[in-house]
Amino acid sequence: MENKELKHNTESMQTANQPGIYKLMIVGVLISILGTYLRFAHDSWQMSLISWIILFVGAIIAIKGVFKILDA
Repeated sequence: MENKELKHNTESMQTANQPGIYKLMIVGVLISILGTYLRFAHDSWQMSLISWIILFVGAIIAIKGVFKILDA
């Protein structure tokens, strides 16, 4: 059997492990949590619409971070 070593220092691994990508994902998750909280905090259709928009913006930001990792 051959001893095959995994190379963790490749350029794509270094790009995927950048702290900025994970900070972007955390910000997206926090915005989504805020949108979810606002959905249940008030009971008007205006606030519900705003909270849905905030929720989807946060989800899009978090997904953008995931796609940056997958693109690496």
